[in-house]
Amino acid sequence: MTTMNNTSNAVISVNGRPDDIRKHVIGAEERRTDDATTCGNILVALSWVVVVLTMPFSLFVCFKVVQEYERAVIFRLGRLLSGGAKGPGIFFILPCIDCYARVDLRTRTYDVPPQEVLTKDSVTVSVDAVVYYRVNNATISIANVENAHHSTRLLAQTTLRNTMGTRPLHEILSERETISGNMQISLDEATDTWGIKVERVEIKDVRLPVQLQRAMAAEAEAAREARAKVIAAEGEQKASRALREASEVIGDSPAALQLRYLQTLNTISAEKNSTIVFPLPIDMITYFMKAKEAL
Repeated sequence: MTTMNNTSNAVISVNGRPDDIRKHVIGAEERRTDDATTCGNILVALSWVVVVLTMPFSLFVCFKVVQEYERAVIFRLGRLLSGGAKGPGIFFILPCIDCYARVDLRTRTYDVPPQEVLTKDSVTVSVDAVVYYRVNNATISIANVENAHHSTRLLAQTTLRNTMGTRPLHEILSERETISGNMQISLDEATDTWGIKVERVEIKDVRLPVQLQRAMAAEAEAAREARAKVIAAEGEQKASRALREASEVIGDSPAALQLRYLQTLNTISAEKNSTIVFPLPIDMITYFMKAKEAL
């Protein structure tokens, strides 16, 4: 008779309406929760009894201290203790039923190993970076992820490769600050559910293949030579214009030509101490003779 009743109850549970089944499951979970809470309360009471009976020796086990830059996340019977992370300073735990994890809140530095990246224009480069991050929420960093630091470092490597792979080489070389800012925003959003705050990302070095370095150096040298030739040509053009203007002025005034001739003689005589004999132009003698007759 008992077997038939159990079978009929099972059939009703399976073939019943979805709402009835859902209520049955929720009720079973609530009963299990109540049972666990009752057992937990009993264990907590027993733990308090042990603490009181073993005083003052139990105080050395119950009181813990964390530093200013640390927080303690406490679990009681496998559940997070209400009130959030404890610290800094002294806090209390119950032996045997409480366990805690220390979380360092200081900023950490992670050197991302060189990553081989194929850029958007199909150039293979090696890029490394440095990431500055810290734990922003101690409770979440313990409860939501197994190892927040290791997960953040792996994510930094993949984010670096993905970011560099979507950009051409000239942007990677010329827009490092922009790329670093985009990486910081992306990492910060992804690690927010882990209780991690990414403060800064810096691109350290971008290493190119040797052949590409030589090609870029040759291109830069050719560009410099081209600019030098353009500048020299512009200088010669300006000098020729100045000479043309000077020749026009000297052609309009014979006296200016003679003064220029005398100035040249004076310059040559000042550079060397040797004696140099120059023929005196006839037109210059004629000019001075006319000037003397006029006087």
